[in-house]
Amino acid sequence: MNSPSEINTFFPAQRVRSARLARMAATCTLVLNALRPGVAHAQTTTLSLGDAARLAAKQNGQVDVVRTRVDAAEARVQQRRGALFPDIAAGILQSGRTTNSATFGFAFRDATGKPLLDPNGQLIGPIPTIDVRVRLQQPLVDLSSVAKWRAAQSATEAAVADVKAQADVAASAAAAAYVRAARTESQVAARLADSSLAADLVRIARDQLQAGVGIALDVTRAQSQLAAVRAQLIGARNERDRAMLDLKRAVGIPLDAPLVLRDSLGGLPIDNATPDEGAALSRASESRADVRALLALEASQQRALSAVRWERTPQLGLVVDQGQLGKNWAHFLPTYTWGVQLSVGLFDGFRRDGRVQEQVAGTRETEAKLRELRAQSALEVRAAVLDLNAAREQLDAVRERLALAEQEVSQAQERFRAGVAGNGDVITALLSLNQARTLRNDALASYHGARVSLARAMGSVQELP
Repeated sequence: MNSPSEINTFFPAQRVRSARLARMAATCTLVLNALRPGVAHAQTTTLSLGDAARLAAKQNGQVDVVRTRVDAAEARVQQRRGALFPDIAAGILQSGRTTNSATFGFAFRDATGKPLLDPNGQLIGPIPTIDVRVRLQQPLVDLSSVAKWRAAQSATEAAVADVKAQADVAASAAAAAYVRAARTESQVAARLADSSLAADLVRIARDQLQAGVGIALDVTRAQSQLAAVRAQLIGARNERDRAMLDLKRAVGIPLDAPLVLRDSLGGLPIDNATPDEGAALSRASESRADVRALLALEASQQRALSAVRWERTPQLGLVVDQGQLGKNWAHFLPTYTWGVQLSVGLFDGFRRDGRVQEQVAGTRETEAKLRELRAQSALEVRAAVLDLNAAREQLDAVRERLALAEQEVSQAQERFRAGVAGNGDVITALLSLNQARTLRNDALASYHGARVSLARAMGSVQELP
């Protein structure tokens, strides 16, 4: 029994009607989906390389996690600032109390000297009392609390700088994922071009066989080459789809949302000028977000150390206790207590010294991390510059090889069409062209990957075009 494709081949009218029915069915499906309630139509996102980096810096999941630390740091600032404001409390106490007169330490006597109460002790009470009171404590001079407040502010600045550093990390990962996705798209395009050439080779071999000037071996060779290229195309498409998923995850968009790359691998800019290594090193040493984050952390630790040391200074405060005291609700008398209190910490069991040592150790650790990070950033800059120059030279060599491979295919095809040679030379030339296209894509990906690495090392990845 003939297949539907074979029937359509021999019956053109049937083929036309089938095409019309297919178009009508597709149109009806689109209309029904548009009218169906609750069906969401995802909007296509179009990204350039720089757009991917900046979008990841804004909405990557890891950046959101680090951003919550800023909220926690701001809450600690509010807590430290609260120590400088008055502490006001109010309360009502209704109670009854009994006491032993022998615990007074003295005796009440009458005019004759006779004790009014039993010298061995007498139960007095219960005495009911109602006490309505408001208590206020206001620090007047508290340098330690001021220092702790400023240290908390510095910790907030360090948290903000840490968010920027994490944003740069996310932007770098997204830019690298973009380059990989662009490479896979170029690989798919290259394999499609190879498939077109292989299919053309099969057609020529069959035509020559039917004309009696070719051999069946040429047809078999051409079909084998076409099958091999189709297998490569399947692998390239799968690699592209996986790379697009990684890119969507990196930039923080839904995995099922349509995504289009605005920049192709060959369309990304190539700068023939060698970057200034000295300027790149200077910027990496001071402008990288992770360097600034460590500098902010170091400043915060220095202020925290100062706050601990300021705890040794005297603290001056005001205490006011105002209320109404009486035996019942019908009769109260105003009572109050007020005073100015000066306190100085003399000895706390060396706990303060231990905290000072802890802060000093933390500051030294941050200084060591900062030195290591600056050394690592210098290494990353130099390595990226070397990779960039090498990739540029390799790209020139691969382009020349690609041009020669295309020329070789063209010449082999002309000889094969003329019947002066078999298609073995054409297949060999196609294999060379296949490899040259792959090498061209690899060289472009290496170059743009080095661009991203240099921008990451300099702290300018979010400035990519």
